[in-house]
Amino acid sequence: MDHVVRPGDKKMLRVMILGVVASGLLFAGNARLLAQDALKLAVGAKGIWDQSISELAQDAGIFRKHGIVLDIFYTQGAGETLQAVISGSADLGIGLGTLGVMGAYAKGAPIRIIGATMTGANDTYLYVPADSSIKSLKDADGRTVAFSTVGSSTHMVVLGLEQQAGVKFKSVAAGSATATLTQVMSGQIDVGWAAAPFGVEAIEQGKIRVIARASDVAAYRTQTSRVLAANLAALDRRRDVFVRYMRAYRDGLDWLYSDPSALTAYAAWAGTTERIARRLRDEFLPKADIDPSNISGLPELMAQAVTFRFMPAPLTDAQLGELIRRY
Repeated sequence: MDHVVRPGDKKMLRVMILGVVASGLLFAGNARLLAQDALKLAVGAKGIWDQSISELAQDAGIFRKHGIVLDIFYTQGAGETLQAVISGSADLGIGLGTLGVMGAYAKGAPIRIIGATMTGANDTYLYVPADSSIKSLKDADGRTVAFSTVGSSTHMVVLGLEQQAGVKFKSVAAGSATATLTQVMSGQIDVGWAAAPFGVEAIEQGKIRVIARASDVAAYRTQTSRVLAANLAALDRRRDVFVRYMRAYRDGLDWLYSDPSALTAYAAWAGTTERIARRLRDEFLPKADIDPSNISGLPELMAQAVTFRFMPAPLTDAQLGELIRRY
């Protein structure tokens, strides 16, 4: 006997089909959320403003929206970060000194710049204990002066300040800002390095005294001092993931400069106060200086890299085109 399809049966069938389609779409959406692409990041120093973006944006859920989960570890400085990227133990390095990356590339290292993290170096300074006899860079002639690691932006700053002052430091790779402060206050090193907000409270409390800033070297004010650099094999193999990373990074930067909750998150992450965090952002680090697209001062940087013996000769236009990939 033929089955007669009643109007009510047709309506129920449509409802069932729509339900199956909706469930399929929901499952597909959940699958996309679960299937996050992982990137391993090495970061040069915890606490520095421009090196906070990836972790804070991940905590705020921004990278998840782009289908990325970050595995982040911190190093003692950009030189150590550089080695992690070159060896492949990190897919991407944050806050690497531009001169160090250029020098490594010139020697054949598998590394590529994909963005800037800092143009200028308004946050970096040299300091001494408040009771030190050193009042200026001239007084530091022949004295121990700290930077983080070889090839870092702080290394570049110390070399530039030394050259400008016409003196000769006993430069020391002292590691992180925290490790450096310990060595300075215990008398092992005469002059320390730091990047705000680190040390700002100690300055306000009269425990340490600033004797020079990176911005004292006029050329450094418009040069990209720190960059984002990727392992070449990882970049070629997973280009789409790095493209999405940069989109998320820019979203995180926008959030950091627009949402009051971002200052609260940064202050907690950096171990400082919201007052100092706001002062750092609004007075010292305009958003344009942190723009990853703002890679500038390359001719001057290459000249410095040659002068300071990071590489034997400036890179050609073809080499620069190969080294720098803008996403």
